[in-house]
Amino acid sequence: MSKFSGTRRYLALFFPWLPAERFNRSAPKPPDLPLVFAEKQRGALRLASIDVRAQALGLRVGMPLADARAQVPDLAIVPHDPVLDQNWLDRLAQGCARYTPLVALDSPDGLILDITGCTHLFEGEAGLIDDIDRRLNRLGMTLRHALGPTADAARALARYQTRPAPDEASAIRRLPVAALELDAEAGTALVRAGLKTIGDLAARPMANIAARFGANTATALRRLLGDAPSPLDPRIAPPPVATERRFAEPVANMPHATQILTELVDEAIGELAERGKGGRHFRATFFRSDGLARSIAVETGHPTRDSTLVMRLFAERMDTLRDPLDPGFGFDMMRLAVPRLEALTATQLKLEGGEVRAAAMTELVDRLATRIGRGSVRKFIAADTHIPEQAQLALPAIDAAPPTPWPAPEPGEPPLRPFYLFDPPQVIEVIAEVPDGPPHRFRWRRATHAIRRYEGPERIASEWWRRKDNAGLTRDYYRVEDERGRRYWLFRHGLYDEKPDPRWYIHGLFA
Repeated sequence: MSKFSGTRRYLALFFPWLPAERFNRSAPKPPDLPLVFAEKQRGALRLASIDVRAQALGLRVGMPLADARAQVPDLAIVPHDPVLDQNWLDRLAQGCARYTPLVALDSPDGLILDITGCTHLFEGEAGLIDDIDRRLNRLGMTLRHALGPTADAARALARYQTRPAPDEASAIRRLPVAALELDAEAGTALVRAGLKTIGDLAARPMANIAARFGANTATALRRLLGDAPSPLDPRIAPPPVATERRFAEPVANMPHATQILTELVDEAIGELAERGKGGRHFRATFFRSDGLARSIAVETGHPTRDSTLVMRLFAERMDTLRDPLDPGFGFDMMRLAVPRLEALTATQLKLEGGEVRAAAMTELVDRLATRIGRGSVRKFIAADTHIPEQAQLALPAIDAAPPTPWPAPEPGEPPLRPFYLFDPPQVIEVIAEVPDGPPHRFRWRRATHAIRRYEGPERIASEWWRRKDNAGLTRDYYRVEDERGRRYWLFRHGLYDEKPDPRWYIHGLFA
């Protein structure tokens, strides 16, 4: 056994007709003709995918559509949609999470599962594979699968193995060199050198392979043989806290499922309490007996161990789903994961109820974000910059932590910044007594304003590390009041030694 394989076990799932079987599931009436998927490649329509009947008639992926129609006149032609195929593959991966939390997408038509330590619930690897095969057959999916000591080995066996071998090591060495999935030039060079199988290539010194066929060939071979690491990139990282229930009889109604979810939340809250943590993100996954799964998630603005709050957010989320949860023939498993934890310390309540009011506001934000979307509820936080229009950031209120405190004004002093800012600042015409002096009169929106009082200038230089064209000009800001008592915030963009004719702008209005 290789030093990188250890005792880990990987299961690769390969769906050779995924686009066609996905389309047949969604089509009101599947076509009774060979099915091909066409897309524009290299200036011509070519076959991006086909079904089993089209392959039996001699069609192949990559051939021009015109040639395919000349060879088989009666074809059902569908535009290739890789986004829908990827979404369907992601749903299949979500359903496979019932077997292991480590499920990786092998786009565009495969999955890889790390099943180490996960087979005892199915009486071994054969029982787990039988369960997967049964559920995917129920979904109308054709499946080829293989086990291996590494992710690369399992994947290659699932896609390139032509007949069984006595053991996995022998099967890997009998694979064609195409299993390395090198570029066409490297693959042709191997075949011309008489190296047609992985075993032929593995019998040569690795240094000679790298020197003659390139380092990529040697690396791919070592990964396939287990002599180099082939890490798995799971679709979702395993959460630090998770609870689940499996049912002998599927749960077929939502009230019962909601009750079980409440119990799972209570269990997770208990584990969070033992760790001294609170949850910020809770994800519930409902696994249907037909093999599909559905996840819903809620977030909180602060770490919490309040199960009532979490269930209220789940209820809000379920009420706003465009596609409501459908048990189908029932849920045979439910899982609650808490992927994001934070320290949760005791809070001292103020006599005037300050902390209570803050908690109520946080709960309101959580409910609104759950109902209308996390990006729809925002709050302003201070940014560490002296550029006025960049001094605040609008971030989702549910996760925006204030990195910089708001500057506190001097007691009794008028505000230095207006309550309303124009974005972008609006151009005005200014008459000044001296070229670089304060404004005397300005014209804005076809009205002339005579200035009675002013304060300034407040000089704000640009951030030198971001200077580009006019963005590097200095600004001289003035707080002014006209004859009718209205107050404005004006600035001259540029000094006379920076620009011959600097322009004036109005940036904001004071109340």
